[in-house]
Order: sequence, then C-alpha cells, then structure tokens
Amino acid sequence: MTLSVSQLTLRHRNNDLIVGPLTFEVKAGKIMTLMGPSGCGKSTILSAIAGHLTPDFTTTGEIQLNDQSITSLAPNMRHVGIVFQDDLLFPHLNIWQNLVFGLPQNIKGSQRKQQALATLDELGLLHLQHQQANEISGGQRARISMMRLLLSQPQAILLDEPFSKLDKTLRSSFRQFVFDQIKQRNIPALMVTHDDDDIPTNGDVLHWPWQ
Repeated sequence: MTLSVSQLTLRHRNNDLIVGPLTFEVKAGKIMTLMGPSGCGKSTILSAIAGHLTPDFTTTGEIQLNDQSITSLAPNMRHVGIVFQDDLLFPHLNIWQNLVFGLPQNIKGSQRKQQALATLDELGLLHLQHQQANEISGGQRARISMMRLLLSQPQAILLDEPFSKLDKTLRSSFRQFVFDQIKQRNIPALMVTHDDDDIPTNGDVLHWPWQ
C-alpha cells in the first residue's frame, strides 16, 4: 500500500494559495511527518487527502492510494482513517460497543462483539469491556480509539497531532504504540506535529514552506 500526492494545490475561496504544488509518497508501513507553524496548511492537507475539505477551498492535483486515484471519491469511499488530538469515543456506549462501531459492515451478528472483545484482550484491557469512556484513563481511551480506527481496516492513516494532549510519559508510550501498530499492519501514515520528538527514527519529514 502506498499513499501518493502529486502536484497538490489548495486555494482559499479568495484565491490565496494555501498549499502547493506539493508532491510526496509514503510507502507501506512508513510514517511521513509534516512540520510547520500554525496556519501553514498542515491540517488542510490532511483534510484534502481524507476528502473533508469545506467548500471554502479548491484543489488541483492528484491523490492516489495503492495506485488508484481517490481524488474525486467521497470520504467514506477513500479507506483513509484519521487520528485526532481527542479520542472521540462515544460517551453513550461502553468500551466494547465503541470498538464494534469501527468494524466493517460485512462482519455480522455475534462476530462483531467477539472481535471487539478479542481486540481488548490483545491490548490487555478486557476488564474494561463494560466501562464507559469517562471511567477509564486517558491512555486507555487513546489506545481504544486507535484500535477502533484500525478495526475499520483503513488503507492509509492520517495523524493530526494525536499526541499533543497527553502528558510526557503517556505521550511517549502511546506514540510507540501507534508507530508499532502502523508498522505491523504495513499501512502508510502521514502525521502532523509541532514536536520533533514525535518524528519516528529515520522517518521522512516535510518542512514548511512546502513549495
């Protein structure tokens, strides 16, 4: 699996050039990092790849995943997952139910709960299955949120400063957890961060200005 961006440009509705032309490629199991100041377009690039840009922006260029263009596809057809700063777990669902929400629809009936519980067992968090999101720790919520995303079987992952709200100790352990999961699943990932410590060892980095 490879995520490729070719000659991508992003303009605001007033025709101001926000990003581009930008070209890069992220190989399977690798993490590329976008570094730059606030307001330089990092998160806008992620939104363009995921298909979540608002009508205020226009784009040109090509976005491909596994050598197939996803530029014109609806967000739910792109198979691109996003990890945000907040865990975004549903407060009205317990932990195993939150995980079930991430499963593809082709997994039916009791298999859905079984897979959710197997995932919790893999994490060593099976004892939390009936807890609500506000009853577990921040580190546990972060791991559950990441695994819910992975259960949806994304073909690429976008990381929008996913470690920034965690304390230093938790940040380090969760960061390694995320990197290990991406490598094990051989998924290309693109990460936005302000922190040099977040950059994977020997990882590729794109610095602003992107042009």
